Amino acid sequence: MTSAAANLAPFACRIENSRGRIHADPQHNTYQSDVSRIVQSTAFRRLVYKTQVFLNHEGDLFRTRLTHSLEVAQLGRSIARTLGLNEDLVEAIALAHDLGHTPFGHAGQDALDDCVRGADPASAGFEHNFQSLRVVDLLEERYAAFDGLNLSFEAREGILKHCSKRRAEALEAAEPGGVARRFLDRTQPSLEAQVCNLADEIAYHAHDIDDGVRSGLIEHEQLLALPPFERFHHEVLHEHPALTGRRLLYETIRRMLSAQVGSVVDTSAVLIAEHAPVSADAVRALPVLIRFAPAVQAEVAEVKAFLFERLYRHPRVMATTEGAREVVRVLFEAYLADPSQLPAQHAQRLPLQQAIADYIAGMTDRFALREHERLTGRAPPWLM
Repeated sequence: MTSAAANLAPFACRIENSRGRIHADPQHNTYQSDVSRIVQSTAFRRLVYKTQVFLNHEGDLFRTRLTHSLEVAQLGRSIARTLGLNEDLVEAIALAHDLGHTPFGHAGQDALDDCVRGADPASAGFEHNFQSLRVVDLLEERYAAFDGLNLSFEAREGILKHCSKRRAEALEAAEPGGVARRFLDRTQPSLEAQVCNLADEIAYHAHDIDDGVRSGLIEHEQLLALPPFERFHHEVLHEHPALTGRRLLYETIRRMLSAQVGSVVDTSAVLIAEHAPVSADAVRALPVLIRFAPAVQAEVAEVKAFLFERLYRHPRVMATTEGAREVVRVLFEAYLADPSQLPAQHAQRLPLQQAIADYIAGMTDRFALREHERLTGRAPPWLM
């Protein structure tokens, strides 16, 4: 037993108790093997040119899907270490959770969902969590013996953070008792997956505040309307009265983020002690155990509402995201009208709308823009 395994709590996931992989691979049967395969994948490298909020051409210092995934992994490992959970599994889930995300962030996802449903009203549409699972199970082409990355069951289950009932039923039919079963049984995933869910939320709120101020769309003073930001802002100034500008912003965000992480650790530790799961499997029948304290959850909701109103719905962001939606629509319609425009490995896959969705979802922002120009002969108006 390694020292890391010896430090795991009884309710943590252990690779020796894993539900295994689709294809047996005893030489690479560790959660760290999952991390290595994800980091070396094509889909992971593409995340560096995929939008978080601001489109990739808008500035070199804004977050991308790659930097977001790294931040989620760092926060997740910190929480997992404190609670005695499996850090390697948390890292694998965190690094892979956005592999299926489209170019242009949520605007691209929404547009692709509309396109898929429009092409086939009977379709379940497009879900980026399901697409992330498709990437690791099928679309990556790196190994001689199997499609995908052949990740552990626990990593795959954590990647599938959300799933519609219809999609879950289809996945369950293909893999009985598999990664979608919990959505039908209404049971919980591992605590490691639950950690990633909250680490994701903590990370994107913190970095969206930073990017919003950096972009000029949010003023530092506007953030003082948020009670958690105001509290830590005054705390920082009390300790460092001369601090201004980005140092003041960074220190305030850092303390707010640390408080949220601390709330997750403290609240979750109490809930775990209260329910006393004796194994990772015992966690499944319990309520969600990785949580914020109620007061912090309310503050997180305030931050989310603030960002939605002041940043995500800002006219400048809306203008570019609507343009991005149009790029996705144009690409989808062009490939649907002429499948020969698709690469051979995609054109041969059926149904056609799924093949097109796979191809577009795998694009980076800048590749999607180049494809739009190749197919239409013009750049999108909002780039001209």
